[in-house]
Amino acid sequence: MLSERQQHCLRGIGIRLWRDRATEVPSLEQALAFDAARVDIEIPGIPQRQDPRDQAVTAAQPELLDQPPRDTGDEKPDLPPPVLDDWDGIIAAIHACTACELAQHCTQKVPGIGDLQARLLIVGEGPGHDEDIRGEPFVGRSGQLLDRMLAAIGIAREAVYITNIVKCRPPNNRDPRLEEAQQCRAFLDAQIKLIQPRVILSVGRVSAHNLLDSRQPVGKLIQQMHQLPGTDIPVKVTYHPAYLLRNPAAKSVAWEDLKLLHRMLQ
Repeated sequence: MLSERQQHCLRGIGIRLWRDRATEVPSLEQALAFDAARVDIEIPGIPQRQDPRDQAVTAAQPELLDQPPRDTGDEKPDLPPPVLDDWDGIIAAIHACTACELAQHCTQKVPGIGDLQARLLIVGEGPGHDEDIRGEPFVGRSGQLLDRMLAAIGIAREAVYITNIVKCRPPNNRDPRLEEAQQCRAFLDAQIKLIQPRVILSVGRVSAHNLLDSRQPVGKLIQQMHQLPGTDIPVKVTYHPAYLLRNPAAKSVAWEDLKLLHRMLQ
């Protein structure tokens, strides 16, 4: 450290002295003011200083404390129910639906196809692999057999309306779960209301159980006459074409069902 004499000589020749501020000891007033700014404590007689960083935050967000909590997106907003009183509304609502996990796995929705004023409404279980690809129900091997069954009683595929209990393909072609069928039921009810069919042909266990709110075996339901609950529309239950492909012996029962269906449509 320079002596007082050395410092005096250097100032005399115009050399600015360098000072090590790190070694300076602050005054008591400075130390107290610094501590007060850090811990936000007022000390009488010493003005309180504010951290410049706090000033920047305050300037950028003047009403931060008054603002409501931000929406994190975890809660889904309440959406108005879809309009299902016309075909355009029904189809749009089906394609937009994300009410259950089936919508996350399917290639595309399968609303249904056919005559919108058909006398016969055919309700299957759910789309399979081929239906998921084409967006049309009953287009695989089961659909081809269904077409031949209808042709056997003089009905063209184009003259009926065909749809399913659920409008998305269940993964690995598993049966639709009850909650999935319930999420899709509003679409099916709206389709039935607009078509006003003379008869509904229910094909398969899942279709019959959901339409009739029954858990009886299909073999017993086939032997009975039914009405769609809440309506006067008759429901004829028969085996699913996929079942008939695996069990050809049951085709004789299905043929009797078709002949009865033909009489019901007259």
